[in-house]
Amino acid sequence: MKTIRDVFNNLKTQGNGALIGYIMAGDPDPKYTPKIAQALIKGGIDILELGLPFSDPIADGPTIQEASKRALEAGTTPQTVLNLAKRIRQDHDIPIAVMTYFNPIFKMGLREFLSKAKDCKVNGIIVPDLPVEEAEEYKKAATAFGIDTIFLAAPSTKKKRLRTIVKYSSGFLYLVSHFGVTGTKTKLQNSTIQLIKRTVPYTQGRVPLAVGFGISKPEQVKRIIRAGADGVIVGSAFVNAIDENLLNPSKMLEEIETKTRELKNATLQSS
Repeated sequence: MKTIRDVFNNLKTQGNGALIGYIMAGDPDPKYTPKIAQALIKGGIDILELGLPFSDPIADGPTIQEASKRALEAGTTPQTVLNLAKRIRQDHDIPIAVMTYFNPIFKMGLREFLSKAKDCKVNGIIVPDLPVEEAEEYKKAATAFGIDTIFLAAPSTKKKRLRTIVKYSSGFLYLVSHFGVTGTKTKLQNSTIQLIKRTVPYTQGRVPLAVGFGISKPEQVKRIIRAGADGVIVGSAFVNAIDENLLNPSKMLEEIETKTRELKNATLQSS
C-alpha cells in the first residue's frame, strides 16, 4: 500500500512534482464520489484529498462552501466520508488524505475517529483549524495509528512557529499560497514564489512541501514546482467542474479528467 511519503520519494527521484487533487466527498451525492475520484486518478493525480463537509467551513471560499452544502444536503456524514475513502482504496492504490475541521473529530472522539480512519485506509488528515500549539494529543494519537498529520503554514507564519509546524508535520506540509480563503486565482502572485523560496530551507530533508489555495492553471503549477515546492494542491478548479455540470455527470467526469491531465503534465520535469 503506497504511503504519502512513498509518492513524494518516487516523484523526487524522477525530478517531478506531485499533484494533489481535492474534492468534497459527497458532492453532489456520495454515489458520485468514487466516479469523480476515478476521473482524477485517470487524469494523473498522485494523492487524493477528500473534504469532509462541515456547516461552518471558515477556511473555504464560496466554491467549496457550496460543495459542502450540497454534500450535507445529500446526507454525507463523517462516517460516509471514511467509507468512501475505503471504497476508493479498494480499487486504487493511491494515498488519501482527509481534510476536516476539528469539530467532527471532537464529536466522534479523537481516538475513535483515528481508528475508523485507519480501518478505512486513510493515510493522512488535514485539520486547518487546529493550531499546532494545541495539537500534542492529536499528534501522539495520529502517530500511534500510523496516520500522517498534515499541518498548514501561512504567509504570516513566523520562523520559530514554522519550525514547530515542520516538526509536527508528516506526509507533507501544506503551504497556503496567499492570505484569505480557498478559490481559483487567474494569476499567481510573485509573493507566492518568494514565500515558497523562504519556506524550502525549513522543509528540505524533513518533510515534502505542497502549495495550495488558488492554483488552477498549468502555468501556475510549473512556476510553483520550479520555485522548489514538491507538490501542488488543486481543489476549487475541480469543484467548479462539478458545480458547472451537475445535470451532466458524463461531461463532469470528462472535464475533470482532462483538467487533471493538463495540470499533472505541468508537474513533470519534461514540461
